[in-house]
Order: sequence, then structure tokens, then C-alpha cells
Amino acid sequence: MKGMHGIIFSYEKRTELGTLTDQRIYGSVPYGGDYRVVDFMLSNMVNAGITDVGVIMHGKCQSMLDHLGTGKHWDLSRKYGGLKLLPAFAYQENRESGGQFRGKLEALGCVMDYLHHIRQDYVVLADSDIVTNIPLKDVLESHIASGADMTCVCTSRPGRPADTYFTLDITGRIVEVAYDVNTPAGYQSLNIFIMSRELLLGMVQNAMAQNNYGWRRHILQDKCGTLNMRGYVWDSFAARIDTVQDYYNRSMDLLRPDIRAELFNPQRPVYAKENDAASTYIDPAVECVNSLISDGCDIQGSVRNSIIFRGVKVEKGACVENCILFKDTVVKAGATVRNVIADKNVVFSENTSMMGHEHYPVVVAKNSVI
Repeated sequence: MKGMHGIIFSYEKRTELGTLTDQRIYGSVPYGGDYRVVDFMLSNMVNAGITDVGVIMHGKCQSMLDHLGTGKHWDLSRKYGGLKLLPAFAYQENRESGGQFRGKLEALGCVMDYLHHIRQDYVVLADSDIVTNIPLKDVLESHIASGADMTCVCTSRPGRPADTYFTLDITGRIVEVAYDVNTPAGYQSLNIFIMSRELLLGMVQNAMAQNNYGWRRHILQDKCGTLNMRGYVWDSFAARIDTVQDYYNRSMDLLRPDIRAELFNPQRPVYAKENDAASTYIDPAVECVNSLISDGCDIQGSVRNSIIFRGVKVEKGACVENCILFKDTVVKAGATVRNVIADKNVVFSENTSMMGHEHYPVVVAKNSVI
């Protein structure tokens, strides 16, 4: 069967998201008022005509399981194929790993039976911590036209030293792969890879036989000289969510009209779990400017430069500025909140004050009362 099959990785990994991932894996972190981070990669796949998607999970995945459900919100609830949730477990558990996957190859090795039943000719592998709207169908067409063994999506925009970087020759072939570098140089990998089903199966089987587990080291670096790996440069908006500061900055980017138009392209819509709510009420007498406000909110205080999720209440006399308030947060009368990320069901009591900084936002844990 021609076409692509999607595999998304969303398991616990070493990040600096703090309390935002205390009770969830990184793919289920809320983003943009109405979405979870994983929604964007799922939507990319659906918009490319992909009908079969496997999500490899591990760790605190209850939030992800609740969010994805049967996949019906992405038209992936199907009798054949559709969305498959793969809460696999590492086959080698020891004190050092705590049962965590050592790398993507090990994660894929734990779902070999699933891989053998892939019906499509090509497979796209992607992380769930990338917020972007990319035409994967165009990437596949470029992959086929180039004759590459593997196509790796990358960007010329700068990244962090821990990221993966490619050096491309004039034809677009990847000639060098580096990661954990002191001075980033080259094209930053967006961790989106397209290859044939047969190549993926062969690489995973060989890796398991040799106890190799790391995708970057044992595939990208070790096979760079033997496989025809090519880069697909994507310089549109692409946000990596690895730290609290990344999350805050990339969320605040959504307040820019040009970024919103780029990310929420009507030709490639972003789908999310439906959550019907009443219309938001905004008191006409208060200041509410340059903010994204979801349905079901009650805004009777001032809100500036903020992202407000569903069900948030801002009472009279309260002031919210440069904040990200998750679902069902309450800011009571007279409270002042600036440069704060509040997880779900947080309550800011009357006349309290909490202030962070744009370069050091304060994160308030779920169900806290301040």
C-alpha cells in the first residue's frame, strides 16, 4: 500500500519543563489555549493523508491516553489502521535506567510486531515536542524525487547545543552529523525523518542484534557515510519545547499575527480534542488587549499580552499580564499576576501578587492555591 505511515515518540525524556511535566509526558503539555503539543504533529500527518499513526508512549502517559482516546478528533478512529497507542516498556530494566528507553531505537525495538504490520511503503518518524505546520506530503515527494534512503527535516534557524546538527553539501546530502556541541553550526534537526518501511525494519533489527539503542549515534552518525541521507530545509515557524523558557517564549510568539497565520494555515488545519464550552464573557468596561482567550472564560478584570485557556475566571479588580493560564485557573478580585505560567485548576487568592520576569517566568503547579 503506497503512502506514509506515521510514528510519534512521546515518552519521558530529560527536559527542563519542571512541574509542567510532573504529571504528564511532554507531548501532552497544553499549548496555545486550545491544544496539546502533540496535536500539531498529529495534524501534520492527517493533513498529508496519513491514516495509520502509532504513538509510542512511556512514563506518565495517562494524560496523553485521555487526550488522544480513539483518535476520532483527528479522523483516526478506523476499523482498519487508524490511531494506535503503544505504551510499550523497555525490555531491559535496570537501576540506572529505571525502565526508561535508552533511545528511539530501543523504543522501536519494543514494538517490532507493530512495525511488521505497517501497510504503507514509507514511514515518517517524529517527536511530539515540535510545534510546526509542515506539508509532509511535499517532504515525501522530495524524498522520492531525490532517491534518498532517508530524508531529515531541518532548519537553518539556531538551536540549543544539545540539539542535532547536519552539515549539507551543495546537493543537499548530509555529510556530517553532530550533537551536544559547544558551538552549534549547520542545520538544526527537527527530528522528523522519512524512509522506506523496509529500511526502518532492517535498521531496527540490526540495532537490536548489536544492542544499539541511540538514533542520533547509531543511525544518524554511524550510517551517515553509507546511507544517502538528505536534508529538507524548513525555515517556517518550528518550536521545540524543551525548557520552561522555550515554552514561555514560543507560546508568546502566538500573540504575533504573522506567527499565528503561519502556524494556523487554513489549508492545513490543526485539529484538537473537541471540548464544547459556552462563549467567553469579557466585561466591556475592562481592558483586554493582545491576548488569546479560549471559550468558556469569564473575564471581568484586565488581561494584557496573555494566553488564556478554557474555563479561566478573572474577577473584577484583578490584573493579568504576560501570563499563560491553563484550564480552570481562577484569579480572584484584586490579585495581580505577571509573567506567570499557571497549570490547571490554580487559584490566586484575593489581593495576592505574583510576579516573574519575561526571562524567568514563574511556574505554578497544578491545583495550587496561592
